[in-house]
Amino acid sequence: MGSSVRELAGATPATRDRYVDLLRVASLGAVVLGHWLMAAVTPDGVGNLLAVAPALQPLTWLLQVMPVFFFVGGFSHALSYRSLLRKRPEGSEDSVYSAFLRARLQRLLRPTMVFVLVWGAAALLVQLLGGGGGLTGVTLRMVTQPLWFIGIYLAMVAFTPPLLRLHERYGWGAFAGLAGAAVAVDVLRFAAGVPYVEFLNFAFVWLAVHQLGFLRADGRIHLRRAALLAGGGLVTAAALVALGPYPLSMVGMPGEKVSNMAPPTLALLAHGLWLVGAVELLRAPAARLLERPRVWRTVVAANGVAMTAFLWHLTAMFGVYGALLALDVDLPEPASAAWWAQVPLRLALAAALTAALVAAFRTFERPAASAPVQGHGPLAALGATLCLLGVLGLSMVGFGGLLDGRTALLIAIPVSAPAAVAMTLGGWLLVERAGRRTP
Repeated sequence: MGSSVRELAGATPATRDRYVDLLRVASLGAVVLGHWLMAAVTPDGVGNLLAVAPALQPLTWLLQVMPVFFFVGGFSHALSYRSLLRKRPEGSEDSVYSAFLRARLQRLLRPTMVFVLVWGAAALLVQLLGGGGGLTGVTLRMVTQPLWFIGIYLAMVAFTPPLLRLHERYGWGAFAGLAGAAVAVDVLRFAAGVPYVEFLNFAFVWLAVHQLGFLRADGRIHLRRAALLAGGGLVTAAALVALGPYPLSMVGMPGEKVSNMAPPTLALLAHGLWLVGAVELLRAPAARLLERPRVWRTVVAANGVAMTAFLWHLTAMFGVYGALLALDVDLPEPASAAWWAQVPLRLALAAALTAALVAAFRTFERPAASAPVQGHGPLAALGATLCLLGVLGLSMVGFGGLLDGRTALLIAIPVSAPAAVAMTLGGWLLVERAGRRTP
């Protein structure tokens, strides 16, 4: 492990944007830390720290960093797709699309499918043995919730080619169009009361942030524009929360009528703008720091296991709480002085268990050897769509109630966990087949 990381770090091309790698790791790390901190577990159940102590909700303006990850995704997708286009034989854009999907989805879906299959088997066994109550039941329901992010990311990958063409034609205008669509959705939602229209912002908000990554790839977010994004986004988000129907928290809260996250709102888009501007303002000092060999090796090592750690971090957290309850360790009242005093221990234990799970499953995150392929674009698009729907469905329904036929609504259609797993696996197999098929 150490020697391979050293070799990878040493072989880094001078042209590589190391700051993007740091942002990818840091954004996922911040999400993991936020989840660990927000869990308010007591012998009576699982709550949300932000609901127990609403004064802490402004922290979400720092810890809700998923916009940064999607921004980085746009940057990486633009470079990857353009690289494949430069290498393609004339007239084979269809195969480029399927090869692009397969390459981008492979590292994402291989560890995800392992996570889903392992947890699915464990959940079935637990419920066949008559378990599934208490903290175990909560774990079975909640452990899949972070998969929503993977579902959205799959959509971004699938839509990269047409959105990249839109960007190349209109530049900042393409971003403005998506942002304007997000504004229109919220006007229709809150001013006109149009039902269900808010779900369109799952696309418009996150794809607008993704479009900023294209602009970053073309060097069109310089310091002045970064400052405008940061300042304008922060002021706009604050004004929308203070004067509009938007809650203070930038993550979902139990029982709230309006969530900035599900579905995303204009306030979350403004929040994403300020975060993107802020990280761009930090680019130069961070780049100097990343020139240090030890720092860069740390980033390379973390990037190699980041998705595996993200997938399994809630498993580790619930495992720690389960062990503490089994050992009759006192779990203080959330947000009390004793609770805060126990935080370092819980975080250290969760980090240690996550590291053990990463050691067990990290091999599935390693990219497979690439081979020349002749693909089938429509088949790849169908596979990506099935993966997207399956992962989103599983994030909503969880693994609780498998034997009872529990379902959740996905775009007005009831979806069970087995159906969601089948869609995800079937979609992945289609993407693989498309990447190998001769038209």
